[in-house]
Amino acid sequence: MSAETPAAPGQNDEHYLQVFRRNFRTWRGDRPFWAGLYIVFGGFPIAYFPYAHLHLGHLTLAMSTTAGAGSLIIGVLLVVLGISLWFQKHVRTFAGVAAILLALVSIPVANLGGFLIGFLFSLLGGAMAVSWVPGEPEEGYAASGSLAKQDTPDGSAAEPIGYEAADGAGDPNDLSGTSPSNGANGRRSAG
Repeated sequence: MSAETPAAPGQNDEHYLQVFRRNFRTWRGDRPFWAGLYIVFGGFPIAYFPYAHLHLGHLTLAMSTTAGAGSLIIGVLLVVLGISLWFQKHVRTFAGVAAILLALVSIPVANLGGFLIGFLFSLLGGAMAVSWVPGEPEEGYAASGSLAKQDTPDGSAAEPIGYEAADGAGDPNDLSGTSPSNGANGRRSAG
């Protein structure tokens, strides 16, 4: 048996739960997962409590109020915002601000924001969503054949092309016409 001989199939295979856990951890790290989870957890009590019935022995307390439809809408919107944070991470600022506003609106509309449970979870999740930023890749994860540096046909290493060099002058490719390098200084020309 030599070093090039492949191992027997099934000998070094990982268990499928370990693979799933590692893949889930990678997926979770690329998006504001915990912010979305807190927002989803905040939406459930806001939507549930106005329709709940509390049983104390033979006594039933119906907590149904006239704001039942409003609290249901707020709760469903919070759940949708939390799930959208998981699958569309680019809407994090909008979803975070919307979750904070819906949490604040739920205080007068939905039984003190789901007895403050839903309010606090939604407020915390919205703040986490607004403050989340994508992480920078570590140096160890950069592949040698990545687009960052590639060899040119003559054998020399090519510099990466970023947005700085897109217009040839070294300035960011600013299409608004307000960059100080083109002399516009925030003014647009009429001609």
